[in-house]
Amino acid sequence: MLALSDVHAVYGRSHVLHGVSLQARAGEVVSLLGRNGAGKSTTLKAIVGLVEITAGAVTFDDRALRGLAPHVISRTGVGWVPEDRRIFSDLTVRENLMVGEAGAAPRAHGWSLDRVFALFPKLQGLSARRGGSLSGGEQQMLTIARTLMTGPRVLLLDEPSEGLAPVVVRALAENIATLKREGLTMLLSEQNLGFARRVSDRAYIIEKGQIRFEGTFADLDANEAAMRSYLSV
Repeated sequence: MLALSDVHAVYGRSHVLHGVSLQARAGEVVSLLGRNGAGKSTTLKAIVGLVEITAGAVTFDDRALRGLAPHVISRTGVGWVPEDRRIFSDLTVRENLMVGEAGAAPRAHGWSLDRVFALFPKLQGLSARRGGSLSGGEQQMLTIARTLMTGPRVLLLDEPSEGLAPVVVRALAENIATLKREGLTMLLSEQNLGFARRVSDRAYIIEKGQIRFEGTFADLDANEAAMRSYLSV
């Protein structure tokens, strides 16, 4: 469903991605693992048009995304949940969600206020609260819910577990499992190996802007060199 082929990307004069290739098949949850600064967030931003791609291809359902504006990419069905959440702090929870709905892709299917409140029941009780008054875990729920309101068919989650309490991380893993059962394809960047293992089918490891490993978590467990070289602190 989503594929990157030999993608090179830059920030200004800094060459950040060096030939990244990866795939997320329909209904799959795929993790992109790596240390801080390895290129995880840049890869997701390249997909959604927020980083300049200088070579290679990004395709979604066989449609080329390279060179398209971010809002156009969103309307093809690619939803991005940023690491820094970017909620509208002065808007209520309900208003944040309605902003997502206003940006929904043509013929977007399935996501309504009732449905996101069913997935995140806590948000329903907070619907009149301003986004800026929410806890970190509540803001993460809101960011995912707002992105779902755009009607994505593939969801990109950038460091979704970062900074959250263990109980919130466990709840988030259950939410991702629910979305997977409903057939949503997901690509998430993560440093939390335990969380990634719990929710993902496969993993890639990126280091210095290059893919260094691809496989299942059983493959990763058997590859001590990759664990030691690219994931250990």
